[in-house]
Amino acid sequence: MSNTLGFECTRCAQRHDGMPLAYTAAAPAYWRPEFAHDPGSVLGDEQCVINDEHFFVRGRIVLPVLDADEDFEWGVWVSLSEANYDRMGEIWHDEDRVNEPPYFGWLSTELLVYDLSTLNLKTNLHTQRVGIRPLIELEPTDHPLAVEQRTGITLDRVQAISERVLHGA
Repeated sequence: MSNTLGFECTRCAQRHDGMPLAYTAAAPAYWRPEFAHDPGSVLGDEQCVINDEHFFVRGRIVLPVLDADEDFEWGVWVSLSEANYDRMGEIWHDEDRVNEPPYFGWLSTELLVYDLSTLNLKTNLHTQRVGIRPLIELEPTDHPLAVEQRTGITLDRVQAISERVLHGA
């Protein structure tokens, strides 16, 4: 089952081209369209503020794919304290930001392919080179997402995730 060949969907019996190795959330789970009219709220490509009191940064949860050459990535949002959010803003374009210690945060994206909620899982956000989204490390719990981050997944699991994303739970 190669990324270029696609897969036969067990949900709809159709052939889907390619094997998606990344999905992303456009906004934190807490964002609402009406916030766009609030001067204290902003949703950008990489950062989000709600009511001048909740601060979020976009990052990546990487899951190793054991039987492929590429990893699988969840594009997610993590909430940070105001101090850590401000610090990230200060060093946003600084090449030395890779030397920052990780920032504690709470996962703020609901990944509906998991039977347990992914909201508010404890995380550490690791800054990367300028232009690269931060890596999100989950607290090593028995939550299925945390287990998959530690132990990896297979292409069969990637297909199952794709089917749930395409067709719902």
